[in-house]
Formats: sequence, structure tokens, C-alpha cells
Amino acid sequence: MGSEAVNQLAPLADLFGEALARLRPRSVAVLGVAGGNGLEHVDSTLTTRVVGVDVNPEYLSATKARFPDLRGLELHCADLERDTLILEPVALVHAALLFEHAGTGRCLDSAVSLVAVGGHLSVVLQLPSNGHEAVTPTTYT
Repeated sequence: MGSEAVNQLAPLADLFGEALARLRPRSVAVLGVAGGNGLEHVDSTLTTRVVGVDVNPEYLSATKARFPDLRGLELHCADLERDTLILEPVALVHAALLFEHAGTGRCLDSAVSLVAVGGHLSVVLQLPSNGHEAVTPTTYT
């Protein structure tokens, strides 16, 4: 997502930052946290619990290495297509380009179950387009 042809990392981080600024949550979960893109927007004086979930343990290690001092950081390895998450709900659940890969079955159920009463679910979707390929060609397979 960071390749020059795709260039999605910065816009996705900015969208997460906008959700944080608008909602000012005390707790947040990022589903498909990957390497922690966007976590630089977390204000640790306001948000005291940050939950990251990803299927790839190497991505979680990268997130921990990039944000070793992020207050309240919890990282969980789970396949949201198959696993049931049992975590304390949060004020904001953010899922960017997740449902395109993990589907809207169990993954969406898990996302909704993580939203605390009175909380919010922030979703970034990439809708199909007749004018563009579904996946931008890159050097990655």
C-alpha cells in the first residue's frame, strides 16, 4: 500500500487521524493494524488504550518496534475471517480496507462486538470501479 503506484498509506493514516480528532476516544482498536500506519495520530494524553489486531505477527512486531512508548498499546494476533475476538470494547473501532480482504461475515461481527456502548465504528472502503483495476499493479506479488 506504500508503493508509489498505490500510495494509500498517507491517505489512510490521515483518515484515521480525522476520526481520532473528531471523536476524541479514550480507547481505540485498529483492525488490520499492519505496521501501525496512522498510530502517530494518537494523542496519548487523551487516548489511554490502543488495541491493534492483525493476522500477521511480523506486522505486530513492526508496530511494537515503531511505537514502543505508545501508552496503553495492546497487540493481538487474530484472523478476523475465522477467529472470534474476546476483548474489552473500545470507544472507537477503526477498520481501513479490511472488509475487502476479510469479508463482512465474522470480521464485521467482531468489529461491531468491539464497539463500546455509545462508541463508534470507522470504516474505510474501496468500492469497485469500472475505470480502474481492482488491484494496482506493483512489483509485489
